[in-house]
Amino acid sequence: MDSQEKALVEEQVAEQNVEQNVVENNENAEVAETVEVTEAAERKQYDTKKEVLERVREIAHGEEAPQKDEVDYLKTVFYKLHIAEREAALKEYIDGGGDPEQYQITPDPDEEAFKAEMGIIKEKRQKLFREQEQEKQDNLEKKLAIIEKIKTMITSPEEANKSYKDFKALQDEWKEIKNVPAERANELWRNYQLYVEQFYDLLKLNSEAREYDFKKNLEAKTKLCEAAEKLAEEQDVISAFHQLQKLHQEYRETGPVARELREEIWNRFKAASTVINKRHQQHFEDLRAKEEDNLAKKTALCEKVEAIAAEENKGSGDWERHTKEIIELQTEWKTIGFAPQKMNVKIFERFRAACDDFFGRKAEHFRGLKDTFKENADKKRALIEKAKALQDSTDWKSTGDKLINLQKEWKTIGMVPKKLGDQLWEEFLGACNKFFEARNAAGANTRSDERENLEKKRSIIEQLKAAAEEAGEGLQEKVQQLVEQYQGIGHVPFKEKDKLYEEYHAVLDKLYKELNISVAKRRLSKFKDTIKQVAERGENALDNERARLMRQYEQLKQEVQTYENNLGFLNASSKKGNSLIDEMNRKVQKLKDEVQLVREKIKAIDAENREK
Repeated sequence: MDSQEKALVEEQVAEQNVEQNVVENNENAEVAETVEVTEAAERKQYDTKKEVLERVREIAHGEEAPQKDEVDYLKTVFYKLHIAEREAALKEYIDGGGDPEQYQITPDPDEEAFKAEMGIIKEKRQKLFREQEQEKQDNLEKKLAIIEKIKTMITSPEEANKSYKDFKALQDEWKEIKNVPAERANELWRNYQLYVEQFYDLLKLNSEAREYDFKKNLEAKTKLCEAAEKLAEEQDVISAFHQLQKLHQEYRETGPVARELREEIWNRFKAASTVINKRHQQHFEDLRAKEEDNLAKKTALCEKVEAIAAEENKGSGDWERHTKEIIELQTEWKTIGFAPQKMNVKIFERFRAACDDFFGRKAEHFRGLKDTFKENADKKRALIEKAKALQDSTDWKSTGDKLINLQKEWKTIGMVPKKLGDQLWEEFLGACNKFFEARNAAGANTRSDERENLEKKRSIIEQLKAAAEEAGEGLQEKVQQLVEQYQGIGHVPFKEKDKLYEEYHAVLDKLYKELNISVAKRRLSKFKDTIKQVAERGENALDNERARLMRQYEQLKQEVQTYENNLGFLNASSKKGNSLIDEMNRKVQKLKDEVQLVREKIKAIDAENREK
């Protein structure tokens, strides 16, 4: 074997190593698209898992040897269909109103059957691999035996011509023996070629026979060159490379040509081989570049998911919005191919960890939210029961206040699921509306009375204004009568109440000033006029006001008693002492006047309660 042929052998071995490394990288990756490495024909398209499973069963239980590329392809197709079905089932569940955190994946019988059949195929392939390795070892022993036989022939030069037929038979036998262990192939071939050439050098054939042998070998090697050159047109680079290996095997097993033609025919074959090898090498360089690009894309997706997972979720709306964004990123991830082997598993684990972190916290949030929803729903049901208990009441003022307070309390209760929330609100609102509609119907006459009372009070105010312009005896009695009439008139419309109150007390203060009526009487008059307003605040408003006045009354009496006790200790012999006593007497009188005013207010409240 010359130096050129040795170089080509080494080149072929290197190319095989490159391919083997890339294929091994992809074998350990997740289920995805696999690199086609053996056939140029298009793959059969499978539309359902049943079709894939049927083909897997044929391989598992049939006589054919499992082909790795087809098995990988079937595995990829099955899990694409399996994942698509599972995602469709989840979407249907969510669209139907289901809680994503409560969703449970149903075991898939097809997947279990698929795994079982793939286990059988794996065992079958392992068995086949062991048989092939044993066959290679047997072939090695056979070829070593052939080399030994040729080596023996070389030691007997005088018998070379007689041994020619045996030699050709050994060559034919060598060609029939196929693969041997890769690590011994080159050494085995070099030894074989060495002893073959030595035999030819010793062989003393006649020139005609020798030339005929060279001619047949030249024709065979020329056809091999043409076949190698035609592979440049092959679209499938991987298939072309493997076909070239077979051509190289045949080239090696073909005998020598005439010495002057050996380099020429070899260079032609080598040139054709170089074209295929470069295409093959470029294919895997492009594949590695694509893997690096895929790694960059997947890293960017990891960063996006991590950024989304780090954002604060203030409510369910934020959780749902971020969920949609992450699902879109997961869909995009599936469209990206493999990353380099060293990083493929790591980058996937990084992506999955970010997704798991987000969805884990989301599940925890909604579990807590579910408890909160239940608590809020119970609170709202309690308010509904209270509203229903009040809906038939005819105590318009008190019950109306209570229902309004219930409505305010309702607003302070947090969220419940929308469907349930709408149902509870309608039930609560129905109870409230039943009362308020009845009150409105009963209050139609009340509003008419309030307008009539408004006119009466305005009439009295006009009379008081007119009285302010008059003079003479009996004015004070007339004013007092008008005041009593005014205070005896019932409610006026709520919107007019404040304006009427200001107008009434403005003219009344003017009259009291002109008549020199005490401030206490004015205050009492104003208080009596506001009693009804106090009563409107609620059922217990008057009682609360009376209790407050009683506390004030007792406090004032205590202060009067304290001052009177202190007066008993003062000495009035000095001028300064008389001045101090006078000052204290004035304070005592002022306190007594205040006590009397408070007593009158209490009496006014008692009178109002008796009228009720």
